Amino acid sequence: MKLITVSGPPSTGKTSVIIKTIDHLSQKEIKVGVIKFDCLSTNDDILYKRKKIAVQVGISGGLCPDHFFVSNIEECFEWGLKEELDILISESAGLCNRCSPYLRGSLAVCIIDNLMGIHTPKKIGPMLRYADIVVITKGDIVSQAEREIFAYRVKEVNSKAKILFINGITGQGTLHLADLFMKEGERENLKDSKLRFTMPAALCSYCLGEMTVGKDYQIGNIKNINL
Repeated sequence: MKLITVSGPPSTGKTSVIIKTIDHLSQKEIKVGVIKFDCLSTNDDILYKRKKIAVQVGISGGLCPDHFFVSNIEECFEWGLKEELDILISESAGLCNRCSPYLRGSLAVCIIDNLMGIHTPKKIGPMLRYADIVVITKGDIVSQAEREIFAYRVKEVNSKAKILFINGITGQGTLHLADLFMKEGERENLKDSKLRFTMPAALCSYCLGEMTVGKDYQIGNIKNINL
């Protein structure tokens, strides 16, 4: 089974791009399932079910969604095998620009949009820097010059990634993405798999439920601002 991780900030069109891409794969009788990770709630599973796409939802709650992802992805992979999927797509929560939800040996896709601002690519960490494919959406809303500048800024951050311009509403460009999914290698399991980059680090009093502000209440992994 192929494992593909799709990440990106909120409201960039991740779910729309995934559904349009699966439409092409389904025409080739490729069975695709989705694991949707989120923090508090999601309705995206309803969209997948309407398209008769096998889907499971994982809600991290008060936990970092990346840590929730890495501690559950092996079980999700086993679910995909039981469902006899050809491709399992993991869709990240997309809440933190420091997110790092990619595994070595599995295709990594980052979805961002042209409305985020031309300086945004430099503000996104491993989620963009370690992606194999960067999908840029909402290009129809900005000028050609803005699209080119934005793509150039993406290349400055990740020169090795393949950049695709995709319209999540019409699906234009998703056929190429589907072809790239098909070229991805298969995996038998995720045992001893490695992350491409470390997860965001935090183990402090606030992680454990502390709510009072002040140095007397701060313990653990604390980082102070230099003023």
